[in-house]
Amino acid sequence: MSKPTPLSGFPEWTTSQRMIEQFVLDRIRQTFELYGFAPLETRSVEPLDQLLRKGETSKEVYLLRRLQADADGPAGDDALGLHFDLTVPFARYVLENAGKLQFPFRRYQIQKVWRGERPQEGRYREFLQADIDIVDRDTLPAHYEAEMPLVIGDALRALPIPPVLIQVNNRKICEGFYRGIGLTDPEAALRAVDKLDKIGPAKVTELLAETAGASEAQARACLALAGISAPDASFADAVRALGVTDPLLDEGIAELVAVVETAAAHAPGLCVADLRIARGLDYYTGTVYETQLRGYERFGSICSGGRYDNLASAGAVSYPGVGISIGVTRLLGLLFGAGALSISRSVPTCVLVAVGAEEERAGSNAIAEALRSRGIPAEVSPNAAKFGKQIRYAERRGIPYVWFRGAEGDQVKDIRSGEQVNAVPGEWTPPRADLKPLVG
Repeated sequence: MSKPTPLSGFPEWTTSQRMIEQFVLDRIRQTFELYGFAPLETRSVEPLDQLLRKGETSKEVYLLRRLQADADGPAGDDALGLHFDLTVPFARYVLENAGKLQFPFRRYQIQKVWRGERPQEGRYREFLQADIDIVDRDTLPAHYEAEMPLVIGDALRALPIPPVLIQVNNRKICEGFYRGIGLTDPEAALRAVDKLDKIGPAKVTELLAETAGASEAQARACLALAGISAPDASFADAVRALGVTDPLLDEGIAELVAVVETAAAHAPGLCVADLRIARGLDYYTGTVYETQLRGYERFGSICSGGRYDNLASAGAVSYPGVGISIGVTRLLGLLFGAGALSISRSVPTCVLVAVGAEEERAGSNAIAEALRSRGIPAEVSPNAAKFGKQIRYAERRGIPYVWFRGAEGDQVKDIRSGEQVNAVPGEWTPPRADLKPLVG
């Protein structure tokens, strides 16, 4: 087999990076469960008509078809695509299993997703997401929208990464404001404003005129709203100072004030009200979130989500929800690229059990088994080379301890310090810092 050509956008971490990823996932999972979220995994494929409900995603969906499928392509129920996020499959799962679920239903999902976008630093075509959602039947209290940043703040604060800032807005503020100034297509205005960071105010002004029918004065008002940002509830006064009134606007302001004040009481500095955050996906209806990693702001959000009321419904029954998603691969890819994450050793092994002679391997195996039974990662030397070579083997792999069997008792050597002490397999325990690789 000739040397294969790498595929861009499909990351394959080294074993050290994978151990860091596992550490990160464990910490995230622990935090999610501390808040009462239960684990869930859904299938990787969904019908195309479901995947395309989310808005502005048709170019990103990967189709799924057999090699020998009809040349005309799939149709109807056979048209399947790989999911590009975890919210759409979750909504489908809720509809299919509503009779078995206890509401409000709190779940977390940590799975791969696929998007056919141009690969670049921090953006991939296959990547891992960690989602939480809370869904209820018919109504969902707004206090759940205030809970989302607390969970994410705790999850990310438990990781050895730079601090984060969660930017929050409320779609009701935007929609109510746009209606209050006379725009008849608030969704088009939202999609235009969502591009503000990418294309700048001049282009957004043009886009507002083209897609939302905004006059020059209306476009200026939209940009004035988007320019409001505050780390506390003072944003509400700034919005009201623009002189626009609408019941939906008032409702959105009240809900966003609750989010900002709840976050400030839990973790000062965690959230900021930023009214340019719109989230271009059509189904968001309330609070929306985007998360900046300090020092990596130029790469955009590493965690986002929002409130949705209309994504899942069956007849007269609806299932409103709120959710937020950590882009785990995106986060790690940025930090790996900057050399900002490391691990103390490249293997889980804590102890290498030396082999004096091949006929003594069974005894070395027994020691390794005794150590593993007590939760100490151990492996047996691959050969009965001179002890110096076995020590160098451990050094190359970052294994901190080598165990030597002896007729008058065993000894274990810390090969970093050179210290060697008597040891019994059923009693010896390494320092806690050496038991598992440390991420920093």
